Amino acid sequence: MCGILAVLGCSDDSQAKRVRVLELSRRLRHRGPDWSGLYQNGDNYLAHQRLAVIDPASGDQPLFNEDKTIVVTVNGEIYNHEELRKRLKNHKFRTGSDCEVIAHLYEEYGVDFVDMLDGIFSFVLLDTRDNSFMVARDAIGVTSLYIGWGLDGSVWISSEMKGLNDDCEHFETFPPGHFYSSKLGGFKQWYNPPWFNESVPSTPYEPLAIRRAFENAVIKRLMTDVPFGVLLSGGLDSSLVASITARHLAGTKAAKQWGPQLHSFCVGLEGSPDLKAGKEVAEYLGTVHHEFHFSVQDGIDAIEDVIYHVETYDVTTIRASTPMFLMSRKIKSLGVKMVLSGEGADEIFGGYLYFHKAPNKKEFHQETCRKIKALHKYDCLRANKSTSAFGLEARVPFLDKDFINKAMSLDPESKMIKPEEGRIEKWVLRRAFDDEERPYLPKHILYRQKEQFSDGVGYSWIDGLKDHAAQNVNDKMMSNAAHIFPHNTPNTKEAYYYRMIFERFFPQVSLISLHSVTESPIRFALTNSQTSVLRFL
Repeated sequence: MCGILAVLGCSDDSQAKRVRVLELSRRLRHRGPDWSGLYQNGDNYLAHQRLAVIDPASGDQPLFNEDKTIVVTVNGEIYNHEELRKRLKNHKFRTGSDCEVIAHLYEEYGVDFVDMLDGIFSFVLLDTRDNSFMVARDAIGVTSLYIGWGLDGSVWISSEMKGLNDDCEHFETFPPGHFYSSKLGGFKQWYNPPWFNESVPSTPYEPLAIRRAFENAVIKRLMTDVPFGVLLSGGLDSSLVASITARHLAGTKAAKQWGPQLHSFCVGLEGSPDLKAGKEVAEYLGTVHHEFHFSVQDGIDAIEDVIYHVETYDVTTIRASTPMFLMSRKIKSLGVKMVLSGEGADEIFGGYLYFHKAPNKKEFHQETCRKIKALHKYDCLRANKSTSAFGLEARVPFLDKDFINKAMSLDPESKMIKPEEGRIEKWVLRRAFDDEERPYLPKHILYRQKEQFSDGVGYSWIDGLKDHAAQNVNDKMMSNAAHIFPHNTPNTKEAYYYRMIFERFFPQVSLISLHSVTESPIRFALTNSQTSVLRFL
């Protein structure tokens, strides 16, 4: 993942302002350590910190159209860029970068081209012909993006909050699936699939259709010009990603450049469930497996860095981000710059254990819709920023647009958990890859019950965090919590501890409003008149 920063219409084209933009852009350099770029046109500034994954030699940003009147700075990957280039036959491309198509698509179609992009992205585009601009974020919010406004009327865009929090009067999360246009004067939703209105679909379940859709999602993410691997915890989701990647790697451009043997990575406390399961799957698939161990103290020592990079005080997110943060540093030290990961399956297929309590298929489906829409606040935030902290890119095939649309069009009756019929959580996904002739995974892995990531790395991890928080937050502090933190008041010592660290890094009021809850709420209507709120801790 790269880092982008834009300051638009700031009424200041001085050298001092340029120096300030460069200074703020350097706060994002961990995301893109390979090259830095800054474009200035009057009082508009577009900065970029590049992680070179596609076309490392010539794809430096910002990128331009033929006459350089259209300028774009992008964080992300456009998987269908070769297909789009063929549709732009009258355009000349300067680089091999997958992101260059954005400038030419805008030139050809105006602002309504975003839905043509198949990938993960956040970008800022400046049209110097009339000084207008547009900003867009991918459908689900796999890439992180924030928007802010200065007192001088300027609009600020940044991949992370730390790029704009000191200079904006107000800022907020840029909504996924939207673009912002200066001509329109606001946001417009570009991603509005049928499942978004949460009406119950009725497409019959066809295992092979789900299998093909997910295989395609994985295969398109093998587009890379740098060494890569897969995160492999040994759970269903990461194991399927690894299995498909191993099966289809041979013959790809990546295999020709870096060899046909897949590298896999796992992290955990000594003797943790993930380490054991990950090793077993790796041996079955024949990957070059890398096992990273950490201690509870290692994790505790990293908490402040995690909160600074992930930019949240959400308890569950911090618990899960810390092992991923530590693992990412190890992976990057091996020369790997991109990994495939398994986020998103639980939201799409109702994989969390509380889905057992869904009273009917309507409630089940509506909860999956809500969970997918909230992913950018939690799992996507974790996966993006924990890896980007060390210049590592995470790709998430379960959140492929086409795959989500296919999976969310299924009659949710097929996703319902029915133990009496032998249907455990994510049964439709497990069944789709239950191939007797060419098994993707051993049966007991294919039907392994879900572990939360923070549990799978070792059961003592959460206990260690709670004990550490209790040593740093006393009862008197908790009794005054509502006065110290009137917004989203922490209700546990662990939550209080994280909040103290967060506010030391990010004291602005705008940041607090970005976090609507301290932990992800999960709701199911148990009866017509009663709602139960459950929490995954």
